[in-house]
Amino acid sequence: MDRRLLVPLLAVFLLVSILLSIGIGTVSVPIGRTWTFLRAGLFGGTISAADAGQYRIIFDIRFPRVLLAAVVGAGLATVGVAIQAMVRNALADPFVLGISSGASVGATSVSVLGLFSGFGIYALSAGAFVAALGSMLVVYLVARSRSGLTPLRLVLTGTALSYGFFAVTTVIVFNAPHGEAARSALFWLMGSLAGANWASLPIAAVTVLAGTAWLLARSGRLDALSMGDEAATTLGVHVPRLRAGLFALCAAMTGVLVAVSGAIGFVGLMLPHLVRMLVGADHRRVLLVVPLAGACFLVWVDVAARVLAAPQELPIGVLTAAIGVPVFLVLMRRRAYVFGGA
Repeated sequence: MDRRLLVPLLAVFLLVSILLSIGIGTVSVPIGRTWTFLRAGLFGGTISAADAGQYRIIFDIRFPRVLLAAVVGAGLATVGVAIQAMVRNALADPFVLGISSGASVGATSVSVLGLFSGFGIYALSAGAFVAALGSMLVVYLVARSRSGLTPLRLVLTGTALSYGFFAVTTVIVFNAPHGEAARSALFWLMGSLAGANWASLPIAAVTVLAGTAWLLARSGRLDALSMGDEAATTLGVHVPRLRAGLFALCAAMTGVLVAVSGAIGFVGLMLPHLVRMLVGADHRRVLLVVPLAGACFLVWVDVAARVLAAPQELPIGVLTAAIGVPVFLVLMRRRAYVFGGA
């Protein structure tokens, strides 16, 4: 298949996926009625009293949830590409910096201890984001040396602090005074879009769009960085400045995404490798394709989370791990595939 057709095909598939997935759930709605409700909500229209319940399900609950799934999937996959280039490690993903583990401390503190209760319905997102920023600062201060942010120090610092933040989270959950609070915190730690609403969508979407645009503008420098610091310096790249910028961007994007969706693993690890198999290692091509691929992937994973155990809901992180582990093992067995390359 012509690589130039991949982006428009994925864009069309994403639009179709969004439209179809909105009607799928415990209460199924035919695609014709789904479109009628969406058109009424977006462009104005009259909904009969008999259809008011289905309209609220489609437009107020599922539509923002599906859009947020697309945004989170696109953002996690894009951050995965950036982090793998930044630390030159094929096993790196958005969680290697310890940001998600730090955000988990904030989220569990809200659920179990009632911190940030003044933020109302935004308390969980606020707690997760503030903790993510705090963990980012800790990782930066510990990992930074006179030579800047080196890949090895970033990976080691992020991994070590991740275990520390996870231990804090475990202690908070273990000492939860109410079982329901502990269950809510654990469900969030495994990833969930159940709390999606129109208010949580704009900041996540703007962050992902801005971050992807920033990375695309520096795709040539990412190609140089992936060849090593010395090669990048020879090609005129200011490596310490670029790596510091990548760290700040990845930390901010990860913090925002974890704040609205919880800890969803394997998307940022698996999707970049799959996309490189299709388009090669050139970062401009990868960064054009991977957001669309990540968005499509998480939209359908979220559908599976809603319907496989209906009326209960499965944590999204469980499903992404169930898919990601065998896919990653298959990639490792393929002799023709080189991790981090084409």
